[in-house]
Amino acid sequence: MTISLRKLAQGKQCMIRLPGCNGNPQTTVLAHYRLAGYVGMGQKADDFAFGAWSCSACHDLVDGRSKTEMTRDVVRLGHAEGCLRTQAELRRLKAAGELD
Repeated sequence: MTISLRKLAQGKQCMIRLPGCNGNPQTTVLAHYRLAGYVGMGQKADDFAFGAWSCSACHDLVDGRSKTEMTRDVVRLGHAEGCLRTQAELRRLKAAGELD
């Protein structure tokens, strides 16, 4: 895809949807999932493979900026599911002719 997935995230619904999600599309950004061997020190995350549309509240949770009673594994699972939801929505938009 030749579009900027980071710019496209603006105004979209949150795909991570953890408890505490604010659901505010005005705060949505592309949040990158960290996966050893693919993303890390000196490695740039692939926007399509590892990006999820995330509201500010969910982004703060997945980046560890907000405290939560959820385990790290639950937060990571929610983020991974958000990546899959984002990919599915991108495919839907492309099939509908809304993306180049």
